Amino acid sequence: MIKREMYLKKIRDSYDSELIKIIVGVRGSGKSVLMTQIIEEIKEKGVKKDHIIYINFEDYDYIEYTEPKAFNKFVKSKIKDENKYYLFFDEIQNVKDFERVINSFRATMNVSIFITGSNSKVLSGDLATYLTGRYISIKMMPFTFSEYLELKKEKGINKNNEEEFLEYIEWGGMPQIYNTNSIQERKMYLRDLYNTIILKDIVERNKIKDINILNRVIQFMMENIGGVISANSIRKFLKSDNIMTSADTVLNYIEYINNSMIASKVSRYNIRGKSVMTLIEKYYLVDLGLLQLKSSKVEKKIGGRLENIVYNELIARGYDVYIGKPENGEIDFVVDDFNERFYIQVADYLSSDDVIEREFGVYKNVPDNFPKYVITMDKIDYSRNGIIHKNIIDWLLDETSYFGNKK
Repeated sequence: MIKREMYLKKIRDSYDSELIKIIVGVRGSGKSVLMTQIIEEIKEKGVKKDHIIYINFEDYDYIEYTEPKAFNKFVKSKIKDENKYYLFFDEIQNVKDFERVINSFRATMNVSIFITGSNSKVLSGDLATYLTGRYISIKMMPFTFSEYLELKKEKGINKNNEEEFLEYIEWGGMPQIYNTNSIQERKMYLRDLYNTIILKDIVERNKIKDINILNRVIQFMMENIGGVISANSIRKFLKSDNIMTSADTVLNYIEYINNSMIASKVSRYNIRGKSVMTLIEKYYLVDLGLLQLKSSKVEKKIGGRLENIVYNELIARGYDVYIGKPENGEIDFVVDDFNERFYIQVADYLSSDDVIEREFGVYKNVPDNFPKYVITMDKIDYSRNGIIHKNIIDWLLDETSYFGNKK
């Protein structure tokens, strides 16, 4: 397995810090592998094996330690001296009241703590209360396109980047999918992963009784990547199939889906008013491979898929991302990086003068000088009026552009 250097470099300087290191990400994105890679680096620094404690709370062998008192007692029984211990807790959300136990370890022992979770709520509620200012968090994504190419190179597969990108659009970047030997195995893996997310991270956690409605809501999101989604639009979609439910129920389901990180909510940003418009939102899938599970056979919308890839890339790099709302029109992405910002428009091809005017013209209503991009599949450079046009493959792999500064 390739080294997830994109994430390791974000956390490496904190290996010995008392700050809690929190890694969140959808199931299958590689959090456990990242923990293994961190452990190996810590060992290389000379830390002894008996000063590293690792518990995977998905492992049935540790089920008794999902009770807070047992968890606390077990870990303390492993601490034998005053030297620093390194504690690794995988899928910590399975432990009841884990926030209090983790905070107790941090406050009373000489430890460095690393935890992972498959639910975004790991970072909310009691944990945020107990650990305010005492943790760093990383959102882990499936493979970016550059990581995907690195994996293919490791496996001795050397196709050209265009061929590889078409496969990436089709199958996404879930790390384990490329250990399968056939299309059928890939689909089975994705189906099993999807079912696990639905069952463990949504149904069981939120005590959902009607799984059919949940699946239909997710199917609607899959069919509308990059489109505005509201509770009412989903409710109307369900009603067309004779499924009656309330807007409040749909809103709850959307929240559960978002918390499971199978999809991400993106709010609109009023560029002139500099405010977030939380009632107007879009959703993107955490990985395009999940589109293999669509129940309908509608035509693939390549523009939406490209938007999804760009969005996931930006999140993997650690940016805050919004949908742009100037006075007229809409900008696909407003990307914040502390006091810096840049804008991105995504399209499949600049196939006509009208399309060119649409994609470049939206920036006429943006009253600042931050960098502005148009990203497409075209190989010809259409840059104009200070707006940078990039081929999407070149953009994903370019470490020298403004975007690349985060690499």
